[in-house]
Amino acid sequence: MSNSKDIYYVSGCTGIVAMDIGKSLLSQFPETNFHEEKFPFIKNISDAKKTLDYIIRKSAGKAPIIFSSLVNPEIRTIFDHPEVELFDICEAFLGRIENCLETKALLKPGFSRQTDDFGISKRAQAIDYCLEHDDGIKPDDYDNADVIVLGVSRTGKTPVSVYLSTHMELKSANFPLTEEYLHNYKLPKGISRNFKKTVGLTTNPEILSTIRQERYPGSNYAKRSTCIQELKQASQIFQKYNIPSINTSRRSIEELAAQISQEIGLYKKTSLLKSAPSRTPQTKSISNKNHSIWPEISITPSTGFGILMDKEESQNFGINEFAFKRLKKKNIAKVTRKELDV
Repeated sequence: MSNSKDIYYVSGCTGIVAMDIGKSLLSQFPETNFHEEKFPFIKNISDAKKTLDYIIRKSAGKAPIIFSSLVNPEIRTIFDHPEVELFDICEAFLGRIENCLETKALLKPGFSRQTDDFGISKRAQAIDYCLEHDDGIKPDDYDNADVIVLGVSRTGKTPVSVYLSTHMELKSANFPLTEEYLHNYKLPKGISRNFKKTVGLTTNPEILSTIRQERYPGSNYAKRSTCIQELKQASQIFQKYNIPSINTSRRSIEELAAQISQEIGLYKKTSLLKSAPSRTPQTKSISNKNHSIWPEISITPSTGFGILMDKEESQNFGINEFAFKRLKKKNIAKVTRKELDV
């Protein structure tokens, strides 16, 4: 049995859905090597035929796997070819969902990622707030935050805060627990007034020390003993103020954001729950006219996946063009994949 396989993602829009589902499934096969390529914006039958010809030629009869999120049935049919293994995401689910909802899908590619002026404005405000409240800036203004992230240096506060603002449209602030706060076991008033929307980040001392060594090799700041002490003090602060904490070790930024949302009750957002917490204005139920291929059904919008600051990579991992430009305008430093997995 071969230990490698060619994987292709085809889509009528960005390809993010096909890639995310495909990668999630393929991660269950760690001993197999995958060569992956993405073909977004396949708009017509001609594009589909050219793409399929390339895939068959490139894979040389090795039965490549294709993950498709194409919604157009005629275009999808092109990839149902005996020389490839097609995993058709839309065909697997759309028909059944149509039956459940008793209505027909629009079959319009990329419709879930369209937004209106309100959505754009809300995301812009969240991004601006995140950038203006990064690394402990303006703690007196935390009353306006949707979520506050605490932690010692290099526990991943900024990457997760950026993700929360760009993908979930949350006004996210992050605050570093420096020596002043660690030794005195206290927090600024801006945080003490807002414990219900505050979450702490922690990690393993060995991992933290390794990360700090890369930044300041040989320093006291990077010593394992320093990391142990700081993490212990941070934990005691979290316990003192009853702040939930999350260990970031070996977790992706998506996992961290999801757990943070869960800890402060943001996962309670749904059009069926009328009593959403008052501290989460972003849970307001909205019309699904511009957010789903079923415009008649009221559904809350979904979040994206992953984050990197390079334009090409940001599109691959889910930051849309608007959010990318906003981050560049604010001169956000590039966030590497390694930092995101901290």
